[in-house]
Amino acid sequence: MNTEWIKALSKLEADATPAVIITVVEERGSTPRNAGAKMLVSEAQRFDTIGGGHLEYKAIKIARQILAEKQTQPRLERFSLGASLGQCCGGATTLLFEPMATSTVQITLFGAGHVGKALIPVLASLPCKIRWIDAREEEFPELIPDGVEKVVNEFPVDEVENQPADSYFIVMTHNHQLDQELTEAILTRNDFKYFGLIGSNTKRNKFVHRLQAKGFSSEQIDRMTCPMGIPEIKGKLPAEIAVSVAGEVIAHYNAAFGTQQQTTPAETAVVNRLAI
Repeated sequence: MNTEWIKALSKLEADATPAVIITVVEERGSTPRNAGAKMLVSEAQRFDTIGGGHLEYKAIKIARQILAEKQTQPRLERFSLGASLGQCCGGATTLLFEPMATSTVQITLFGAGHVGKALIPVLASLPCKIRWIDAREEEFPELIPDGVEKVVNEFPVDEVENQPADSYFIVMTHNHQLDQELTEAILTRNDFKYFGLIGSNTKRNKFVHRLQAKGFSSEQIDRMTCPMGIPEIKGKLPAEIAVSVAGEVIAHYNAAFGTQQQTTPAETAVVNRLAI
């Protein structure tokens, strides 16, 4: 029984790398592998085998197309193992393609002050991959949680363009001018999932006025969450603010949880019959 894919899947999930599991779900006649055989395909790697040959080549190509198109639904493909596939088995096999798209949230947090130090351990316990950025090396704790990359940069604003699309940005630095510059850089990108800026309604109003003066549209400005955090949590302690902000992040990435209709692979299958 092929088991390499199981170990590989754990590693890919830990690295937040999307992949597709390919399973032989049906065999008729002579086929390279029996039902239940699996392999795992990422954009750059493949693990285990469903029998090799042109069938496996086609399966890998389909899996990588699924990844490129960011498909999320499972899909069935049926293949006749004849001359068109360069295989003389003469049987037929059906493969199930299951996208294992990562659910890891990419978070970039600017600021290693008291609230940042309280927030990072909470975020690190969630399905999040975090870049923690500050210009002050001495502000970072000695121990950085797993899943958190510490970035020391004298010019933190330069890091905004280095983050992937659909990132979550959290800004809570020690300097209002730096917060302003980061806000402008993030809103200019406009390809983020969430942007939270620490501060009061008074701070928000000041920032809105400055952003409008610099030509930012209402649609761009409205994407800035400030104040951020769950309104019902009124505490001002760093730990209380951290819980409030983390709660808002969780609510944001779980917003669609339970709203999608559950379907079986057969219901979502797209069957592609290849002629002999």
